[in-house]
Amino acid sequence: MVRLPWPSAACFPGEKVVYEAATAEYLRLNTRMPAAQVLYYGRDSNVGPFLILRRIEHRGDMTDALAVPGLDPNLTPVLNLELPESKLRSLWGNIASCLLEVVKPTFPRIGSLVEVDGSFRIAARPLTQNMSSMTQLAHIPPSTLPLENETYATADEWYEALANMHLAQLIFQHNDLVSSEDDCRNKYVARQIFRRLAKQGRLSTFGFVPDGWSACVKTMRPRCRAPDRPGPFRLWCDDFRPANVLLGPGDDVAAVIDWEFTYAALTQFILDPPWWLLFETPEMWPSGIEEWSRAYEPYLEIWLEAMEEKEIGDEFLYSLPLSVYMQESWKMGRFWLNYAARKSWAFAAVFWTCLDERFFGGRDTEILDKDLWKTRLHLLREEERHAIERFVQQKMNESQERTLVEWDPAEAKQRLSELLFD
Repeated sequence: MVRLPWPSAACFPGEKVVYEAATAEYLRLNTRMPAAQVLYYGRDSNVGPFLILRRIEHRGDMTDALAVPGLDPNLTPVLNLELPESKLRSLWGNIASCLLEVVKPTFPRIGSLVEVDGSFRIAARPLTQNMSSMTQLAHIPPSTLPLENETYATADEWYEALANMHLAQLIFQHNDLVSSEDDCRNKYVARQIFRRLAKQGRLSTFGFVPDGWSACVKTMRPRCRAPDRPGPFRLWCDDFRPANVLLGPGDDVAAVIDWEFTYAALTQFILDPPWWLLFETPEMWPSGIEEWSRAYEPYLEIWLEAMEEKEIGDEFLYSLPLSVYMQESWKMGRFWLNYAARKSWAFAAVFWTCLDERFFGGRDTEILDKDLWKTRLHLLREEERHAIERFVQQKMNESQERTLVEWDPAEAKQRLSELLFD
């Protein structure tokens, strides 16, 4: 099986192939999860970057078993609500078995796996799906993203890097990001607050036993301890979903494929339940994020039951199984923290809907959505507050111009630095 990045659609194609090949082969050699063997790969060839895998015989993927049949394959699948609960638990249990294998290996830094002389090590930046989308869809200057050889030593460092990229998207996406002046203020204030919390080391402890700062721990007592800030770290795939799981006879897993956007990440990501249980993302749910949450909860219970059956009491972290961490992640809101950290386009909606009051306590129930920024403006530093109106006017002018700007790398870095106030 040959995989070639689409020339017009793939960003960082050489990096993607190198990291995916290393990850796929590492998992095949170091876990019990069925995976396709990497036969050859290369960053430079006559056809560009390429990856050749040994073909796996299969009868479709897990989406075929879980989704409503007969829908347009070009649209997002829809979970088949008529599946018996026992069938759903069995199918998800097979996926859970694979995920439990993926998260077993540990690594000393956050970053992408690279194969060097037959061995594997973390030697490159975490190449995320969000970074690819920022470059492809929003024309964000690559110079404002992490350097290709940059890795991270702590969870706090990576949370801060993610927060910086959220600000970069707000600064450099010229079109279709802000709909009004107040929408821009909402996005600006949320991003500056999130970055401040990352720099203070608060995001890595949110919703865990060491959390002594957030409003939510005053009413809900967490049971789970936070992972150590300096690691170790575990593999995470931004784009993992049922379509990655190939089916063999009797709904057994034939192989797990497509490891693009996989990297050693902070363990906090792994401790969250999967977002893909309903297939559709929270921000794209027709009736909004809160309705997505209500639809998600009963299926989360089934997922956790499937996890428990596969764990068979195995401990994952601090004598607790992974399913316990996942359950508490949803209860405390850690799920939403990490979802927002990875998703620039969903960030502001998730922050104001699911995180703000968990962080800082209740707001005036009469406040309009467009005025949410006013409730937390006092949390910004003086220079951040001083810059907001000038920035808003600049963004509104850009929205009128509807042009794409080719930034000089040094100028783009300087512009980002001005809004980071470091």
